[in-house]
Amino acid sequence: MFTGIVEELGRITAITKLEDNAIRLTISGPTVLSDANLGDSICVNGVCLTVAEKTSSEFTADVMSETINRTTIADLAVDSKVNLERPVTLSTRLGGHLVQGHVDAVGTVTNRVHSENWDVVTITPPNDLLKYVVEKGSITIDGTSLTVSAVDDKTFSVSLIPATLDKTTLGIRQIGDRVNLEVDVLAKYVEKLVGTK
Repeated sequence: MFTGIVEELGRITAITKLEDNAIRLTISGPTVLSDANLGDSICVNGVCLTVAEKTSSEFTADVMSETINRTTIADLAVDSKVNLERPVTLSTRLGGHLVQGHVDAVGTVTNRVHSENWDVVTITPPNDLLKYVVEKGSITIDGTSLTVSAVDDKTFSVSLIPATLDKTTLGIRQIGDRVNLEVDVLAKYVEKLVGTK
């Protein structure tokens, strides 16, 4: 479980192809590795991955084809920047919202409006995901917990403050870029409990 508060901008240092369309990522991230052990989880652009090997500054994680097919992991290349976050602990401040690191869908950046103090970014998700997105509700984009500022019948928007632009990959996302989306899990539980589809 994570909070969507990105701790560090990491960097992909190697990508190794494995059998069965799987890959092994090597990621630089000394901050998230400062107390990480083998087998621990680290959220990478919103995807919960397991530390398979580590040094003081890099870790490797194996990614199976299911994850590759459902996320933007296939878009990564050597030197790509990635958002990194360690799992929440019982003593961690919950600065964002409850994030599982289980990507629901991939959306596309379809508009970006820059202003002096913030950027408004519009995302087009798959149509079936929009029912979980509400104005002023929480959404996770590439592992970053954000508040939805507007929703229509095809898109939703978020407003990004300078700290988010500076400390996450959302500062460099451009129109046409794909992003990992995770909706608030509470919405999915409510849907199941009330039996709506």
